[in-house]
Amino acid sequence: MANAAVTVMLMLIMAVVAATTEGAQSSSTQPNWAKKLKTRKKTRSETVTNLQFYFHDTVSGKNPSAVRVAQAPETEKSLTLFGALLMADDPLTETPDPKSKIVGRAQGMYGSSGQQEFGLTMAMCFAFCDGMYNGSSISIFGKNSALNPVREMPVVAGTGVFRLARGYAIAKTHWFNTLGDAIVGYNVTLIH
Repeated sequence: MANAAVTVMLMLIMAVVAATTEGAQSSSTQPNWAKKLKTRKKTRSETVTNLQFYFHDTVSGKNPSAVRVAQAPETEKSLTLFGALLMADDPLTETPDPKSKIVGRAQGMYGSSGQQEFGLTMAMCFAFCDGMYNGSSISIFGKNSALNPVREMPVVAGTGVFRLARGYAIAKTHWFNTLGDAIVGYNVTLIH
């Protein structure tokens, strides 16, 4: 009987030592700059927001809103301008009229990334300056098949009111000219 009690006591001591050692090992592997957060049940539902505005991209004239900053040696020989990279700071307006109310700016870059067909890869931040969205932004990163009358691009992030946003943007060409200037309608659906 005494042997059984000693065995049980030894097993209890070993279990306590193992639990203490395991806890020490897991906390020592956690880096100082990272913190595990406790998860909790969702306390509020997500918001779905729809935005409709117009993007004015001007590459011609004395004061363009998009300028070519780089290109490949063969870009000028390419029918699709493959390899051209432009930086943009384009106004976003309430209506297609360039003189309508400015609701934000599209700032970022786009490049001609298609060899066989004209297509752009866009990395743009749409920073808003109007009403409750002033100071908030969304980021679009993806393929823009600019010659298609309607195209869809992903919204990959957001800030301010749109923090943690995800969604999609439907772009529809409203007007363009032979110089490359364009007005594009954007209908954006966000979950945030």
